[in-house]
Amino acid sequence: MARMTTVSPGRHRAKVRSSVDEALAPLFDGARIMVGGFGLCGNAEALIAGVVKRGVRDLTLISNNAGNLGKGLNAWLEAGIVRRFIGSYIGTNEALHRAMAAGTVEVEIVPQGTFVERMRAAGAGIPAFYTPTGVGTVVAEGKDTRDFDGRTYVMERALPADFALIRARRADAFGNARFWRTARNFSPIMASAAKQTIVECDEIVPLGAIDPDDVHLPGIFVHHVLEVREHEDPFEYRTVRKRSA
Repeated sequence: MARMTTVSPGRHRAKVRSSVDEALAPLFDGARIMVGGFGLCGNAEALIAGVVKRGVRDLTLISNNAGNLGKGLNAWLEAGIVRRFIGSYIGTNEALHRAMAAGTVEVEIVPQGTFVERMRAAGAGIPAFYTPTGVGTVVAEGKDTRDFDGRTYVMERALPADFALIRARRADAFGNARFWRTARNFSPIMASAAKQTIVECDEIVPLGAIDPDDVHLPGIFVHHVLEVREHEDPFEYRTVRKRSA
């Protein structure tokens, strides 16, 4: 049986933050912030709330959606700190609909696959790429198009950010992280595309406690780690089958 070894934390403890305020200290007005999560699944709840408390404004929010049912990133909209939203889903977020109608938040809707690829390109140092998604629609307006092998493609630019706020199940002091099933969603890609990544995890474990094969996000992409034990983890829409007789 393989033997697990632990590594002395040493200098890697420098990434561990003792509070939300300390973890969010680098934030600044006008920042471009990526936030992991799909709907309310995988939200960095403490960091999201902490951004409002921090008082930064004029943010560009880059996330699949901007919260829902009055929860999650909806708090940023209600606080009026978002200037621009880039994402792939609006849905039933009434706060975002109101902000769009009032012209207080600029909204850029991106096809979900393109959204992910733009972030992946930023993390890989690729400035742009061509995709057939959106050709002939408003998505392609004002963008360069080219034909390859008889098919038209539209050019999409990479999507980088200043910060990524993500939620993990476990992380060690170096930032190696493992997510809980579908709560992983966009988070590893966002971490690679941001200049600084802040990980909110349910539990900080010793170095070496996460098997290398189980590391979903390598710590090289992580700059700040914060342990938060308590989360609401709300359901958006609970759907269950009726019990059989």
